[in-house]
Amino acid sequence: MEIQLHQLHSPTEEAKALIAELEQELSPNYSPEQQHGLAFEAIFQPHIHFFIARLNGAVAGCGGIALLADFAEVKRMYVRPTMRGQGIADAVIDRLADTARKSGRTVLRLETGDRQEAAIRFYERCGFRICGDFEPYSSMPPDSIATSIFMEKRLEPG
Repeated sequence: MEIQLHQLHSPTEEAKALIAELEQELSPNYSPEQQHGLAFEAIFQPHIHFFIARLNGAVAGCGGIALLADFAEVKRMYVRPTMRGQGIADAVIDRLADTARKSGRTVLRLETGDRQEAAIRFYERCGFRICGDFEPYSSMPPDSIATSIFMEKRLEPG
């Protein structure tokens, strides 16, 4: 079993399909104002590093990281349901943390939904802990973040 990660610098049909699958999985659980994922077009900005994961050559998942002033934020993390449990998410989160660390960030944060129980357990297993909200979420109306869970992980300098 071989997991490969490739950074994308521009949109691809594979990335578009993965983000559509992620949206389809999340959308029924949250009202529109409680959905905070980056639009597909917004993923390919200079401060965002976005990766596609392949398992034995097959597209399996994705994840991105936004490099912000004081921290890095995990964005659009997803593994196809039929490929979960094979270490793909671990490989993606490790690459995102490594990217953040190499950019000089010492904190990795994320926002997820309270109904994403498996994702929350995964992030906790990876060393993330619940934290308070952070920007841009802190400036949002309370109803917009009522279902949000905020987490962070301290990174060793590298």
